[in-house]
Amino acid sequence: MWAKMWMKRVVVVLSLAMVTVLMGGFTATPVKAADPIKLTYANFFPPVHGQSKLAESWCKEVEKRTNGAVKIDYYPGGTLTKAPQTYEGVALGIADIGMTVLAYTRGRFPLMGAVDLPMGYPNGVVATKVANAVLEQFKPEEFKDTQVMYLHAHGPGYINTLKKPVKTLADMKGLKIRSTGMSNYLVNALGATPVGQSMAEAYTSLQKGVVDGCANPLEALKGWKLGEVLDYCIAENSVAYTTTMIATMNKAKWASLPPEIQKIITEINAEWIPKHGQAWDEIDIAGKSFFIEKGNEIITLDPAEAAKWKAAVAPAIASYGEEMNKKGLKGTEVIEFIKKTIESSK
Repeated sequence: MWAKMWMKRVVVVLSLAMVTVLMGGFTATPVKAADPIKLTYANFFPPVHGQSKLAESWCKEVEKRTNGAVKIDYYPGGTLTKAPQTYEGVALGIADIGMTVLAYTRGRFPLMGAVDLPMGYPNGVVATKVANAVLEQFKPEEFKDTQVMYLHAHGPGYINTLKKPVKTLADMKGLKIRSTGMSNYLVNALGATPVGQSMAEAYTSLQKGVVDGCANPLEALKGWKLGEVLDYCIAENSVAYTTTMIATMNKAKWASLPPEIQKIITEINAEWIPKHGQAWDEIDIAGKSFFIEKGNEIITLDPAEAAKWKAAVAPAIASYGEEMNKKGLKGTEVIEFIKKTIESSK
């Protein structure tokens, strides 16, 4: 009997010991938090540019609001992908997110190209509002291979020259003007010759006299240091163009994000749209001041001459709409929508 009782005690002790070991196995190792989702962001803007700083702050805001669940490595200045390759780089997964100029990929975004025509943009806030309104209203198929975060567009784009002041249409004849995308339409319509180059090439081309001028907004006079090599800015808003930029994400990467993360990013995107528009206007002011401080001249056209410039570009705008109509892209409808949005936003 004593032996049976002793055996029962041994069994109980061994059972308790086994439970302790098993529990220890479950509790000895602390629960490890999930690794953060790591993303890369490629941007062509130089790191000191206001728009680059804003894109970088977007990255930090995503990290903040996701409580570190998303970490973004930011690559400004074309260090991950060059500007003309950024959109395709995002589509192919070379970068998870990218910001670039739509016009740098010629012919790739025909419907959105209408936004960049010389429609008479008064400022960056309105241009940015128009770009996103067109995106929302027409949902262009040309963006189907990435997940668009948002668009933004600079303030009024002007003709700027070195050495020769331009005060009439006749003064534009024979000039070679660096331009890109839809600003080519403005340059052609005014009687000059467009020379297709990215903004990164502009300074050297002007410095060496390869071109006689440049189509650019005021901000580029400081942001890209063009005020150091240009002499005159023809600030005529009635024919001012814009250039649309895109922030977009690889489609597969977007689909892989948890719904709650997608929701947070979408909310941040909506907040950053007006920030970009306002930033364009702020750096336009800085660019103008920089240009004047360098001893350069801002030229304003008299009303009669401005009317001639507006009449000169009207056929080019209509022609672009007709070209898009032939491709089934509602070109004329988009142009009319843009005009109405500009007027209602002033």
